Amino acid sequence: MKSKGDLNGLSQNFIDEKKALLSAGFTNWERIKELRDEDINQLVITKRSSIANLKRIRGIAIFVYELELCPNEAALLLHAGIASISALANSSPQSLLLATGRLHRKLNSNLNQPLDLAKANNWIQRAKARQIMN
Repeated sequence: MKSKGDLNGLSQNFIDEKKALLSAGFTNWERIKELRDEDINQLVITKRSSIANLKRIRGIAIFVYELELCPNEAALLLHAGIASISALANSSPQSLLLATGRLHRKLNSNLNQPLDLAKANNWIQRAKARQIMN
């Protein structure tokens, strides 16, 4: 089981946002996935954060908390255009490989192992199961 706790694994690209979130009491993925737009707007006003990055972090938090993905895996999905659990559930393993593979190579991602069909299928099945639960 992946950690649902602290924000370790969050990219250094989000350093200002991480500081803002921690100082506002959003110290774990569960809390961050519950961020409201009003919270994001308040963080942008008082800290050196961007709305877009805070929304990306919220999206990462949803994947990390709900599907137990690593932050790097969740970020890869978001940047490949898979922005929700519903979008993931409606994907095929092949389309997921295509969407993430090119991006993974282009970014030279530090994801330990590239996505394969089995892992893609596992993520999709988790997303489908999560939709049934809700």
